[in-house]
Amino acid sequence: MIYIFPVIAGKDVRKEFGEFTAVDSVAFSVNEGELFGFLGPNGAGKTTTMRLIQCISPMTSGTLEVFGMDVNSHQREIKFKMGVVPQENNLDPDFTVYENLFVFSRYFDIPEDEAKKRVEELLKFVHLEEKRDTMTESLSGGMKRRLVLARSLINKPRLLILDEPTVGLDPQSRHLMWDKLKGLKKQGVTIVLTTHYLEEASQLCDRLVIMDNGKILVEGSPTDLIQKYIGSAIVETENDPAILSCLEGHKATYEVLGDNVQIYTDNLQETTDHILSECKLKSVTARAATLEDVFLKLTGRKLRE
Repeated sequence: MIYIFPVIAGKDVRKEFGEFTAVDSVAFSVNEGELFGFLGPNGAGKTTTMRLIQCISPMTSGTLEVFGMDVNSHQREIKFKMGVVPQENNLDPDFTVYENLFVFSRYFDIPEDEAKKRVEELLKFVHLEEKRDTMTESLSGGMKRRLVLARSLINKPRLLILDEPTVGLDPQSRHLMWDKLKGLKKQGVTIVLTTHYLEEASQLCDRLVIMDNGKILVEGSPTDLIQKYIGSAIVETENDPAILSCLEGHKATYEVLGDNVQIYTDNLQETTDHILSECKLKSVTARAATLEDVFLKLTGRKLRE
């Protein structure tokens, strides 16, 4: 089925907890088949926004539609088309790997024969066929996350919501999860995720928003955001008054970060050659700009708890 409207569309979405505003009148949309990310520091409002989309927390005000249906009045219909991978592994410890999937299928009234078929397909999809009769407590962290992903797909959802899907995973398990999500996207599944791994967002997201203090600061593709707010590359050198004076004289775009200076540029070689010769630097470090640079520039470097 082809939707002529966004899979998710929010306008003036607001969520208050008493006097605290967690989501402050934001607007966003997610298109069919898109992999869309919500990024932000702790307390930014991204997880609260995801809970609103999942129909498990009511909005204070605004409008929010999923598959063209209002989240306030069509929760059951929306959830039927949705799969969710929560941040915490909430598998049933009393069931085996197979039983966790099969029992979960009963919530969607999937006929037994069809449910068994889907369980077998999903076990193969997440490479857990050999663990089918293993109790979940015996699984590694990576295996548990793959099983949670498989469980979220039992109803063949058209929308998949993931909250920190690879948190705590080793690099091999994380890349395997990325491959699975890319495969689902190719199948036309719309995917929305939150993540603290900026490399993950760069690798996976078609578009994303960066949130802070309940507001959306920016929206765009990772590449566009890097180009707009940083440039293609960064040259790093030591923080010294003479160097800063030289950079000011040449109208360089830079930022002082403690003992270091970051110079933003779209022409790495030219900038490096210029400051080495004109600013009398002993050494510089050059690297490509990343989404993490954008994130830190917009949200700050102060630790959030």
